[in-house]
Amino acid sequence: MSLSNTTQVYEEDKSFVLRTAEPSDAEMILDYFIDNRDHLMPWEPKRPATFYTLEDWQQKLVKLHELHRMGLAYYLIIVDKQCGQMLGTVSFSNITRYPFHACNMGYSLAETAQGKGIMTRAIKLAVAYMFEHQNLHRIMAGYLPRNVKSGAVLQRLGFKEEGLAEDYLLINGKWEDHVLTSLVNSKWKEKQ
Repeated sequence: MSLSNTTQVYEEDKSFVLRTAEPSDAEMILDYFIDNRDHLMPWEPKRPATFYTLEDWQQKLVKLHELHRMGLAYYLIIVDKQCGQMLGTVSFSNITRYPFHACNMGYSLAETAQGKGIMTRAIKLAVAYMFEHQNLHRIMAGYLPRNVKSGAVLQRLGFKEEGLAEDYLLINGKWEDHVLTSLVNSKWKEKQ
């Protein structure tokens, strides 16, 4: 089942819902990042103290909601159907339309949700939305070479390795190399 327009993404899996983050989700998202702070630290940018405050997330989500509305970015959350707990994120940023029709993808998964196939299924649903409803041609994702799990998820989903970018992103206070990958929409057609 799916309900999709430019401001809302809603996709269901057997065990979770993948949906656009809303301003009312600030507390749930904050709890997710606090609970997974140590787990995510090696893979993400160094976060300022304000990142772990409710006020910061309330402001971020208002801005993200506007980007969703304009079709410029999508910040999706993965929510467990049974308990309502947030399990992870899938985000699409730097969305560019004509002539590129592409974007960047990022994702994170709670430590307690690892090894259950959740991220593979969530990204598959999210990519289908971006290809079918947003008519993107290319989705790009990078991962740290030592993050074998992340690389395996992308490989399972058909992302092709395109090279290694040295000192690509500032991760946890250090410039880190990233393996660059992309997935191309083979069914892309120019909309009239």
